[in-house]
Amino acid sequence: MSPLLNIQEPATSSLSSSPYASASWQASLEMGFRPLYPAGALWAALAIGLWIFAPQSITGLLQGTAWHAHEMLWGFIATIAVGFLMTAGANWTGRNPIRGGPLAALLGLWMIARTGFLVQGSTAFYIAAASEILFFLVAALALARVVAISRNARNYGLPFMLLALAATDAVYLFSVRAGQHTQLMQALDAGLLCMTVIALLVARRVIPFFAMRAVPGLLIPTQTRSGQFQLAACLAAVVSQLAGFRLPLAFFLLLAGTLSLYQVLSWKPQSIRRHALLWILYLGYTALGCGLLAAAAHALDPQIRAAVHIHIMAMGGFSVLIIGMMTRTALGHLGRPLRLDHGMLASFWLLLAAVVLRLCALQADQHSQLLLQLAAAAWISAFVLYLLRFSPMMIRPPSDKKEFGIIQGKRIDPRR
Repeated sequence: MSPLLNIQEPATSSLSSSPYASASWQASLEMGFRPLYPAGALWAALAIGLWIFAPQSITGLLQGTAWHAHEMLWGFIATIAVGFLMTAGANWTGRNPIRGGPLAALLGLWMIARTGFLVQGSTAFYIAAASEILFFLVAALALARVVAISRNARNYGLPFMLLALAATDAVYLFSVRAGQHTQLMQALDAGLLCMTVIALLVARRVIPFFAMRAVPGLLIPTQTRSGQFQLAACLAAVVSQLAGFRLPLAFFLLLAGTLSLYQVLSWKPQSIRRHALLWILYLGYTALGCGLLAAAAHALDPQIRAAVHIHIMAMGGFSVLIIGMMTRTALGHLGRPLRLDHGMLASFWLLLAAVVLRLCALQADQHSQLLLQLAAAAWISAFVLYLLRFSPMMIRPPSDKKEFGIIQGKRIDPRR
């Protein structure tokens, strides 16, 4: 079985993206991660800043908690997922799914959506909604094209998951416009589960691979069979959620969450405790499993606040995985040594602090606002540190013309 990712540490001290190279618009559009990682990280910081410290600036038809939930899931988390899949697709297939002008257009659609949802009036809302749905459709088609051409059957399902994200997004936005709160929450939970399928599928493949490369002699199972049951349970949970079947929903969520925790334990977490690039991924995967269990509890007892499982999954799961994956894959793609400096490590700890503070704020009464503001400050600081460290790298060309399996535009064997 070929690995999902093939990230090699540099053989020499030379860097494929020289810190002294001139910034280049062309270089920033060579691979999907280059514009979309910084864009997603910037929006993660700005959106929380607006939501907590300047809510009066959110003046569009999509307002309040509905705007916050939408922008965190589809505006931030799903955007990073698209950036990752557009980049990983090059390694799976030997073909770059999108680059240059089309990638700039994709980024433009995303920017129109982010701006439009903040502007007053129905026209801005519809333009933003159309741009966002088109963003996911273009990404799905770009990935489907290279997967189909290369006959990469192992990943045929991922373009459909991007289409599912687009569909749940469309239902969510329609529900906002129609004022249908129940349908809105169903669409949000369905979108979370679609994102969960993508996150579990990718993370379950790459975490064992990363761990065995980083720790000499470490052998851990990839959990392919349990992963198949896990993904089937998540897909069944999506259907149950949309159909309103609470008991089946709880069962499938419980099964998926239990399998996630079982997988983490089988990956020998004690062996990677000294490797921050690994333990951050282990923590994110664990939190995602715990979030699925919390979602099962909510399905059984609606009196349990939905905000609990949503924040465990979105902050503790997706966002922790994202900060780890954005750091690890950016270093690997750009030919940098897979080592953390103090700023990178600080971004990990700040994000973890934000997760803990936000969950505490859900339980507190007297100090909830203070805890919420502290969580927001830690969250914003984490992503600002990421931007300060990685944005200069993203806009500089690789000196050896080699980046993540693509050599001067030629196809190479993705099994290498």
